Amino acid sequence: MGVEAGAQVARARALAVLRIRSRALAIALLPAAAAVILLAGGSTGHFVGPGWSVARVVVSVLALVVLLAAGVVALVVARARPAVSPTVAIAEEAAPDLYRLVRDLADRLDVPAPSAIALTPDCDSWLEDRTHPAHGPPAPRSADEIAGAGSGRHLHRRTATAPVLVIGSPFLWWMRVGELRAVLAPVVAGTGPSAQPDIAAARRFVRGLDAAVAASADRGRCPGLRLACAGIGWVARLMLRGCQVHASEMERGVAAAAAERAQAVDYGLRIVAQEQVGLAYAGWDRLLTRVALPAWRMGRWPSRLDAGVVAALTELSRRDRLAEGFASRLGERPACDLLEEPGTVDEATSLLAARLFHGGPAESGPDWSPVDWQEYPDEVVDRKWRTDAARLHRVLDTLGVRRAPDPSAPHSGGPAPDPTIHASASPTLARVLDHLTPADGAETAAGHPDAYGDPTLTRATGDRGREHDENVGHEGPSGYPGDEDPAGHPGDEDTPAPNPRSATLATHLGVEVAREEAAAMPPAVGQKADTPPWDDGALPLFPLQPPRTDRELLTDHVTAMVCCAAMDTVGATPGLDWLDGPTLLVDGVRVADLAPRVLSLVEDGDAAPLRAWLVELGIRPEKPVRLG
Repeated sequence: MGVEAGAQVARARALAVLRIRSRALAIALLPAAAAVILLAGGSTGHFVGPGWSVARVVVSVLALVVLLAAGVVALVVARARPAVSPTVAIAEEAAPDLYRLVRDLADRLDVPAPSAIALTPDCDSWLEDRTHPAHGPPAPRSADEIAGAGSGRHLHRRTATAPVLVIGSPFLWWMRVGELRAVLAPVVAGTGPSAQPDIAAARRFVRGLDAAVAASADRGRCPGLRLACAGIGWVARLMLRGCQVHASEMERGVAAAAAERAQAVDYGLRIVAQEQVGLAYAGWDRLLTRVALPAWRMGRWPSRLDAGVVAALTELSRRDRLAEGFASRLGERPACDLLEEPGTVDEATSLLAARLFHGGPAESGPDWSPVDWQEYPDEVVDRKWRTDAARLHRVLDTLGVRRAPDPSAPHSGGPAPDPTIHASASPTLARVLDHLTPADGAETAAGHPDAYGDPTLTRATGDRGREHDENVGHEGPSGYPGDEDPAGHPGDEDTPAPNPRSATLATHLGVEVAREEAAAMPPAVGQKADTPPWDDGALPLFPLQPPRTDRELLTDHVTAMVCCAAMDTVGATPGLDWLDGPTLLVDGVRVADLAPRVLSLVEDGDAAPLRAWLVELGIRPEKPVRLG
């Protein structure tokens, strides 16, 4: 394993973990030892009499019960299936150059080479032990790992004892070959301490305890045995708490030993590569929240997310002068060239990302189909805006909101427009603007004793929308121009909108969206023998954002209606911005000043800024729009 100081610390902590296991075994054997002593004393004539006979019976029964309980706990700890990270397995035939790079790196570090390579849709890399029998053949269906990435064959299952190298897929597409090798050096160096018998045994013991706790908490795995499961869980948690400090220090020692050994390999390049790690993480997070999430909500999953990271970071290098130096490195060989079929692997990791971060199905279907970046504006952005606009008008119909007469229509000699005609027959932006804009500070529609029909309510004014002015032009995570991250407004969910009409409409919109999402949610799938060793029923495992508030939903829907009106009246087109997601293009130019005007309407009931913007671009709000 080497003579690194961290390795010695890790081994010492591993021995401390194993001593806890030995103490637990000694405690379990203590009643049996006492029973043996009493039985031996009785057979030799030392412990005679009725009292000793009763003691021998009681202690023997107690020993049998304790041994039986200890055997059950030990069996559960040994047989419980540890959780593994959801990954896309990469067979050696699908990436021979990548395997060769990792093995050469292991030879330079003088450590065992990882037994296999897998990709994860995240910006991280680590070693993962999959020596448990439950992780071996036969390979499960394509649920925890996308089968046949790059070759169409079954998953490549390892049989050796070395851990699996898990690589973040964005690294392969953004980093160059030399940068990837430098970043993987300290990770691959960790196979040395992992091969040390004491450390490997301590890790297996801790993973077994963790899996036993999870198994005892899952009522589906042991129906009718809740009491036994509770006892097993209590014992496993007790030992796990005793191992916690030692296991943490052991892992720190392993990491320190790996970092010390990796210093001799591409140390200078590794410093530069760490900058690319942070940049890739920022681009990946932006791509998921601003670009992928709107598509996932529409039942479409972008099939080239990793390629999208390159486009997003290239766009960032064009906009940001601090990133200009990163563009020159794009002429070097990218690490994805180490794969035989990078497009197939990218599609597999993109599908897994959609499943982990959004909870989508494991396979494509009629309601869950891939979308290319070229089709994204028409298949995602346009459909999203028109679907939201249609939902907005449906809610207005439910509330009984009537269309105001068209002030531009000629009335001389003809009958006046019927104000009872619902706008659902010819949905217009004017209907939304008129409803959200109280007349002279109060609602004038008599006979409606609801929140927005109360004549005592006046239009409240506020300046909450003004705080968004500095963020003009940035599309938010929900997929609309100018929608900001809800994390930046911690009190919005509890603070009602100043505009009472907006509050009522937002509430009904929230109910409608929740109903549609509940209807579209697939039924939970129970744990089966061939399901992945991670909780398949708890998807998404890593939600990107908290649920949108009612105010944010209303802002999204009003923005969608404005975009639909712009597309249908002045020929605007939907577009895709790699950093900000869906965007509106007017004459090929990206709209950058829509967000504060919509917020002024939604929050303050002030439609003047938005109407001025519509007049400036020639958008006619009284014209009907096509809904989705």
